[in-house]
Amino acid sequence: MKKNTQVFLSGDVGFEGTEPRRDCSDTFYEVMERRINRRSLLKGAAALAPLFVVGGAATGPAAEKANAQASNPLGFTPVSKSTGDEVTVPEGYFTYPLLKWGEPLEAGAPAFDPDNLTAEAQSMQVGYNCDNLQWFDLPFGGLLCVNHEYTNAELMFPTYPTLGADETAVEIEAHGVSVAHVRPLRTSEGIKWQLVQGSPLNRAIRGNDKFEISGPAAGHPLLRTSYDPTGKSTQGTFNNCGGGKTPYNTFLTCEENFDQYFANADGQTNELAFQSLRRFGMAASGGSRQWAEFVDRFDVRKEPNEPNCFGWVVEIDPYDPTSTPVKRTALGRFKHEASSTTTSKAGQVVVYSGDDARFEYVYKFVSEKPVDRKKRENNFGILDSGTLYVARFNDDGTGDWLRLVAGEGPLTAVNGFPTQAEVLMFARQAADLLGATQMDRPEDIDINPTNGYAYVALTNNTRRTADQVDAANPRPSNSLGHIIEIREVAGDAASETFNWDIFMLCGDPSSASAQTPEGRTFFAGYDETEVSSIANPDNLAFGRDSVLWIATDGQPGTSVGGNDAVYACPTEGPERGHNQQFLSSVRGCEVASLVFNTQQNALFVSIQHPGEGGTLNTDIVSNFPDGVQPPRPTVMAIGKKGGTGRIGS
Repeated sequence: MKKNTQVFLSGDVGFEGTEPRRDCSDTFYEVMERRINRRSLLKGAAALAPLFVVGGAATGPAAEKANAQASNPLGFTPVSKSTGDEVTVPEGYFTYPLLKWGEPLEAGAPAFDPDNLTAEAQSMQVGYNCDNLQWFDLPFGGLLCVNHEYTNAELMFPTYPTLGADETAVEIEAHGVSVAHVRPLRTSEGIKWQLVQGSPLNRAIRGNDKFEISGPAAGHPLLRTSYDPTGKSTQGTFNNCGGGKTPYNTFLTCEENFDQYFANADGQTNELAFQSLRRFGMAASGGSRQWAEFVDRFDVRKEPNEPNCFGWVVEIDPYDPTSTPVKRTALGRFKHEASSTTTSKAGQVVVYSGDDARFEYVYKFVSEKPVDRKKRENNFGILDSGTLYVARFNDDGTGDWLRLVAGEGPLTAVNGFPTQAEVLMFARQAADLLGATQMDRPEDIDINPTNGYAYVALTNNTRRTADQVDAANPRPSNSLGHIIEIREVAGDAASETFNWDIFMLCGDPSSASAQTPEGRTFFAGYDETEVSSIANPDNLAFGRDSVLWIATDGQPGTSVGGNDAVYACPTEGPERGHNQQFLSSVRGCEVASLVFNTQQNALFVSIQHPGEGGTLNTDIVSNFPDGVQPPRPTVMAIGKKGGTGRIGS
């Protein structure tokens, strides 16, 4: 048995490297500053607006305001900030738990027993810390895919901080992906969704399962392990955070802070690979968790290449429970937070990804071949060939997608990139050489279905601006985060150039710091006296229209306050920028993801790590959702009373 005093908190704290920042590329803050200085926009608060795209903002007289209200796509009364321990939604809506941690999923799974957690039981139950959600239609009902980011041992085991091999085995099986068959049930309150327990379509994909490795890096010597010397398969998937859905209906799930599971990075003798592990945040000696004490493959001195098998995007066919998940190396290796997809004018698959760490990058992948709309299975290898790009944001509001291709520019053998495999495995270092723009924790990216614009959530970057804190502005300049709008040139997602602007500078417009250049808030030009304050945008979603839905992670620790939340914000028309709070979550949690069903009469929301900051049975922060310990990460469902109408309308 070993004592583990490491507590894993939300906001991705502590999972980044500590190396000096690169000087080969500009930070996004520096780009913004040059734009501001050149345009002389700091002479007054109102003068700041030309920096950003205002569109059809409601800034006119009463007649314009009345017109805006008439065309408002949102019809709910915003909820208030709360610090309570229940999920609150607007009048006319109801919410209920759909998938709780430990709920029986596969046939033969036992009931949840918090006093007797076993790896065998957990391998058939809903995993821990629900994160990204994606919806897939069935003739009656649907498949709800949810990945499970990490485990909070302090909220799972009464023996904490003393943990052993049995507890480690449970944690490994609590990671991965759950595919849940759900169906609607009409009730007096409205339509409610329920899990079809034991359905043959239900699937628990876990930390010991086999995963194929495909694409340009498959078989590379740095991916070869003792259990697969071919380098074409690995075991498990860990720290899955964001995700996406392909045009041919497969689930993409993103490996993010995988470094926390490994120990002793100095076991990797390849210098570029070692430096990559250090940049990911892995300690040269020792580690964050205790897994390496009980499972050899998490000790880099014993299995040097095991960490290189993580940090990829995983593709899963939710309709085939016998299929093997595949790690698609062509999409690059970094701390993936998103894999949002669309198609180009030529029909190619385009995947947008953020690298969720301070000063990291925004990426895009464009497949070589177009989607086959007639035969779904012909698309299953489409993500194995194509071009990976990284974004450079220029001062004038334009941008370039820089090709990450071996042999082009500085990506040569002399610089450590003899083949495309090295470019993909060490995408961060390759992006450094190209001079990509360092961003403020790029998390989720989502695509507006009405016009193809991409929206990038930048959660925060307190490290970059800590020296700017003063009495009038008691927060770093981007502690609250912002959202960027990207418009591809010619409306083609495969374009190598784009235009960009700020859509939202998050914060509280009524605060004193909002009157300073560093703390200025902006909501696409909308009247800021009428918006809901917001902080730390994390996950984004669209329904069937142009309303952007925003989930937050870290808002309670900011000046905005309240529990983390869900907001709805139109991106077009006179209501563009009118941010309104739709949901308030529970104590200690983040709202990790949200997705609608196809009809948009149901909204599913991931309430992740409720009670974080406390421990099991002592220092209790939350008893969600059952009113007793332990708190259980839960996918909540939201419906409209009466069962009719689009969510949000």
